[in-house]
Amino acid sequence: MNAYGLLELSNQFLLWAFILLLIAIIPAGIAVKSKHRVSGRICIGLTYLSLSLLFLYVILRWTATGHAPVSNMYEFMTFFGIMLIASTLLLYQIYRQIVVVLFSIPVSLIIIGFGGVFTSEATPLIPALQSHWLTIHVITVAFSSAIFSIAFATGVIYLLRVLDVGERTKHTMSLEFVMYCLFLVIGFTISSMTFSAFTEEKHVEFENKVQKMEQVTYKMPPIIVNDGARLGEDEQSIGFIKITNSLDAKKINTLVWSFIAGSALYALIRLSTRKRVVQLLKPFTNKVNPIVMDEMSYRIVIIGFPLFSLGGLLFAMIWAHLAWGRFWGWDPKEVWALITWLFYAGMLHLRTSKGWEGKRTAWMSIIGFGLIVFNQVFVNLVIAGLHSYA
Repeated sequence: MNAYGLLELSNQFLLWAFILLLIAIIPAGIAVKSKHRVSGRICIGLTYLSLSLLFLYVILRWTATGHAPVSNMYEFMTFFGIMLIASTLLLYQIYRQIVVVLFSIPVSLIIIGFGGVFTSEATPLIPALQSHWLTIHVITVAFSSAIFSIAFATGVIYLLRVLDVGERTKHTMSLEFVMYCLFLVIGFTISSMTFSAFTEEKHVEFENKVQKMEQVTYKMPPIIVNDGARLGEDEQSIGFIKITNSLDAKKINTLVWSFIAGSALYALIRLSTRKRVVQLLKPFTNKVNPIVMDEMSYRIVIIGFPLFSLGGLLFAMIWAHLAWGRFWGWDPKEVWALITWLFYAGMLHLRTSKGWEGKRTAWMSIIGFGLIVFNQVFVNLVIAGLHSYA
């Protein structure tokens, strides 16, 4: 089978794994609410089967491209989601908490779905990426980030268990805001895939801030454009809101559509159920031991921190030295990796020396996940730097 055939087959394995994970949520929910052992076994069996298909995806894509499938946003986010499933199953074998599986699978699906928005086309590696240290660095970062993501899930579970979500307090409203942010990510994925499938791309031209004609391709209907923007083909004016050419209107337009789609989905659920999202999730945590969840959050961070120290800092510096001739250059990605490392270091310090437990540990796990998402997504896509190719 040629490289094209291997890539197509790997994509099929990824699709079937995604579907199996969606199905696995149902028996997981039944097992959590009723402690039905058969349902729990079905969930774990489906999750293991999907993980097998995901590993086949990795092997086939690696074989077809000749390098580890972690070189762009599609590959990295997909691999991130795979590592989250693998880490979840590993921790399940230790703690036997099916509720963690229930909450981790949707996070993994959101991550894999987000990656699916970007092009899956396999392209040759640029010179800076042609290093075995890239593979070591990125795989270790993905694995440690996946482990931190499970701490996010256990933190959410803990807060749902101990909070009275019927009351409007700073804790419950903040947790609801976290759920809303997840809906925005889902909205970005849904809107991107929908417009890519059913609308034509728009090639928009405008005069950029250095007074040169620039063309950008809108995959979503252009609501926000730069001043003087017009369709490249017939020079017709386009867009509803025009902003200064010093800003990237295309990225802002994408954020607006993500906000519209995510908010609409969130509002639909709120209106149809007449409950906040945290109230809908609360029943799945009623039988959870909060002490166990708190201890899991702490121990998970203990596992993830040294891995992130190796992958996010040490291995990254070795690769940076080989690729660019310096260990550290204050690139935005490097800076945010350091901020993330300092945050988790501070979290462990406060837990051991100041006794920060319970809600504080849960919220720090959630904030840490936010830093990881910001670093892996926003910094790569929005902030210009040496890692922008990713």
